[in-house]
Amino acid sequence: MESPYKGKTGLRRLINAFGYSVDGIKAAYRNEDAFRQEVLMAAVLIPLALYLGDDAIARALMIGSVLLVIIVELLNSAIEATVDRISLENHQLAKRAKDIGSAAVLIALINMAVVWGLLLLS
Repeated sequence: MESPYKGKTGLRRLINAFGYSVDGIKAAYRNEDAFRQEVLMAAVLIPLALYLGDDAIARALMIGSVLLVIIVELLNSAIEATVDRISLENHQLAKRAKDIGSAAVLIALINMAVVWGLLLLS
């Protein structure tokens, strides 16, 4: 059975998709401590990138690396919510899924540190 929302097209689909995205950001902010911390980090680092970046490319790389952390955190939170919806019991596959999502966030954070370090120290 397909979702009843799949049949929407055109402007209605875009409006619905935007609303779902806003709902997702609100849910992540309300329920995920790590997401709130990363939003705070972005609120500090994005203006700092605009100030410290030597040119448009440096600013774009710095801001993009920060936004990548937020994107990966949203995907990790979605994985965790899905796993928890299926079952709260300890299971090796559930742990693996959550650990892999967490690893993705860690790699995004390392990427951000490397990008900022290379741009600020060069």
